[in-house]
Order: sequence, then C-alpha cells, then structure tokens
Amino acid sequence: MNKPSIPKGTRDFSPVEMAKRNYIFNTIRSVYALYGFKQIETPAMETLQTLLGKYGEEGDKLLFKVLNSGDYLSKVDKEELLEGNSLHLASKLCEKGLRYDLTVPFARFVVMHRDELQLPFKRYQIQPVWRADRPQKGRYREFYQCDADVVGSDSLLNEVELMQIVDTVFTRFGVRVQIKINNRKILTGIAEYIGEADKIVDITVAIDKLDKIGIDNVNAELAADGLSEEAISKLQPIIAMSGTNEEKLDTISSVLKDSEIGMKGVEELRYILGILKDSDVNNEVQFDITLARGLNYYTGAIFEVKALDVQIGSITGGGRYDNLTGIFGLPGLSGVGISFGADRIFDVLNALDLYPKDAIAGTELLFINFGEAETAYCLPVAAKARKAGIATEIYPDQVKMKKQMTYANNNNIHYVALAGENEIRENKITLKDMQSGDQHLVTADELIEIIKG
Repeated sequence: MNKPSIPKGTRDFSPVEMAKRNYIFNTIRSVYALYGFKQIETPAMETLQTLLGKYGEEGDKLLFKVLNSGDYLSKVDKEELLEGNSLHLASKLCEKGLRYDLTVPFARFVVMHRDELQLPFKRYQIQPVWRADRPQKGRYREFYQCDADVVGSDSLLNEVELMQIVDTVFTRFGVRVQIKINNRKILTGIAEYIGEADKIVDITVAIDKLDKIGIDNVNAELAADGLSEEAISKLQPIIAMSGTNEEKLDTISSVLKDSEIGMKGVEELRYILGILKDSDVNNEVQFDITLARGLNYYTGAIFEVKALDVQIGSITGGGRYDNLTGIFGLPGLSGVGISFGADRIFDVLNALDLYPKDAIAGTELLFINFGEAETAYCLPVAAKARKAGIATEIYPDQVKMKKQMTYANNNNIHYVALAGENEIRENKITLKDMQSGDQHLVTADELIEIIKG
C-alpha cells in the first residue's frame, strides 16, 4: 500500500514544533497589541479579480487558482478546450484563488469596510499565504506572514513605533539583530544625481546585491544594464559611504543637495533615527544606503532586519507605501507596515536554542493507573491540580507500570503521581520528580505546592 504524502512545499508540524511556533506568534501578537494594533483575519480564498494584476506578471503565475464548484466545464466550449490556452481557460474555470500575501487582502478589507473604520487604522494579521513557487530549502508553498500596518496617517511616528516593535520582539526572543533602514526617496535622488533617473529600478536591484556579490560584480551588472561609465563612477563614493548614521546622512545630504526628493528622504531619516537614538532601543539601527527592497511598492522609509548570530536572510522587513488602496479605486491612502518572517525566526530560535522551557512544556503531571479504585481516588486530585493551572493527565489504561513510566519519559513529563493501597489508606499520594528521581509522600495540597513552586 502506498504511504500517504503531502504536497511539495508544505509541512506537517509536530506538537513540539507547534508549541515553538505558538511561542513566536504569541510573542509577536502581544507586542503588536502593546502598541495598539488590532487583529483582523481575511478568508484564505479571495476572488481572482482581487488578486490578479497586483503582483506583476511573475506573481500572477504564482497564484494558486481554485476550480469553480459544480460543473466547472459547462461554461467552456469544446474548441477552447482543444486550443489548450491554459491562462484563458483558467479565467473561465476559476473565479477564486488562494491569497498570495496579506497586503492585497488588507487593501481590499480597508476599501470594503472604509465606512466603519476609524483612521488611522492599525491592524495586524497572522495567517498563512500560498505561492505556487518551486519549493526549495527555506522556500515553501504555504507559509505564515505576521504583518502590522498603519493606514491613513503620514506621520513618521508610525515608522519609529514599528522600529520599536521590531526591537521589542527580538529583545523578548533574546535574538541580537541589526535593524537596517533606508528611504526610497534617497534612492530616487541618487538616480537623479548620477543622471540615470529612469534606471532607478536597475540601480537599486544591483546595489541591493552588494553584500552578496561585491562591488566589482555590482558595477559589471550596472554596466550591463546600460549605465554610463560616468554614472557608475559617480555612484562609487555613495555606495562606499561609511561612518555613524549622522556622518552618512551628512555625506548623502551634501551629495543630494540639489535633489528635492532626495533631501526629503534625508530629512525623514534624520527624524526617525533621531528619535530612535534618544529612545531606549536595545539593537543597533543602521542607515544602509544599499537597502532597496521591493521597489515598485515602497515610496518612503524601508526597513530590513538581520540576525547577528545566525547566517540567514532577512527575518523582518517593511516600509512606507503611498497608495495601498489605489488598486481598488480608493486613491491617496498612505500606509506603513512590517512583516515578521515566522519561518526564519523559527530557524533562528532553534539554531540558538532560545525557546523558554515553559513555552514549549506540555504535560507537567501524570497519574499512574493502577486500576479502577485507585483511578477513582486520583480523579478529584487531578481535577484540583488542573484547577491550579497544572497540565495534568491520568494514564487511561491499566497497563504495566514500566510502560506508563516510559510514556512519562518520552513526553518529558516532569512529575509522576502514584496512589496504591497504602497511599489511599493515608489519604496521600507519592509524587516522583522524574528529573531528580526524588519521591515524597504528600497531600493533594502539598503536591500542588511542590509543582507550582
């Protein structure tokens, strides 16, 4: 018989993995709430009308489409079928698709519910998204996003708070990070300054790879994109900029002094970095001119977070965008948001062994089953333990004691409670600490006190 399997690029999560994932989600959720963000959820399926054309051609190909229910072939004539034009057929056979990210559904939500929403609207959303991508290490077809966005406010205080949220979350996780920040307006200003304003996308895509491929390869790529030698040489001192955030801002503002948009970007960054410097952040916030992120989307500040003690890609990212809801006919609603990469954070916490014991603990107390009478004696004690907040099990079957003890060991259960004839006569229970091997004859109240203590 064939063993069942799951689709490529998807995963099962064991109880231990779920405990770890919930620790991540609960930590992020509690910090979002601390800053006044409110949770929403949207359906796994959206209409294709909502999804198509929002992610570019590449994104459209990666949408999972859902066949219409019932007789989905009834609207297609035989000739169309024989032509085999899959894109055309998909539009007739499918009206829905699985969401590709949380941003487009959020935009749709804002437009649909705009009359009920109080602006600025601060929302967070922690849900799975689906992409029909080629699965590879660290790249899944189903994965979770943990987004927070503020829409309907242009204030840079929102950017500051999002950076503080990032700092708080990683401080709670015990992970040392570097928060990188840049501004799309500065990148536009640089493209203007070197005389290649229309090549902004090529320029930023190339310098975004500086860490990975080095300066020579970046320059070669720029030349291949058609940038003049003069433009490339004007770019060199900008890319090579070093020093403190203030020094870098001074350098870039002297370079961009004639670019109105560039200077606006410098001003915004000065404000954000100035406030963060005086606030109590634990992690370094660094102005990084090579940071580009998804270009056609962001219009202001952009951020990315790197873990310092583990080799892994960015673990959080985000930025300011001008026109979230314009795609649905409600123009001019500005917003700023971040997204935590839960799957990568999971790997980082695993690599650094940073999960708190109590976050991933399961059952704390197991009652051994010696028979009907003994179990009847233990049931009220177990109920009392649960009432006190102790995760408690009674072994359901009357089997050999060794088997029950193995069950306790394999499930990392800290305490085992035994009650035989002698214990029942004295109205007590023997409590065994499975880690130290110590055991004591105790009352029900003492049992609770020991475990809680």
